[in-house]
Amino acid sequence: MRKLIVTAATAALLASGGAAFAAVKHTTGTVKSFDGTAMSLVLEDGSTFKLSKAFKDPGIQAGEKVRVSWDMSGKNKIAEAVKIMK
Repeated sequence: MRKLIVTAATAALLASGGAAFAAVKHTTGTVKSFDGTAMSLVLEDGSTFKLSKAFKDPGIQAGEKVRVSWDMSGKNKIAEAVKIMK
């Protein structure tokens, strides 16, 4: 019985730890370039994002300060949402 409880607790701990790594990250910066056709966004600090298929363009232009909500997919940063900061 004790082994079953320890095994279940270990499995729950490992499962919850993986969820923490999958959390969406946020980056704030100034837009260097935006290409709606190529679905890419580059910030002045060099951060490069691919835009998700569900991305809705809020009217992004070079020079605007934005907040990017993103997650990793392989080696690519995928922007889920981009908000223009005022």
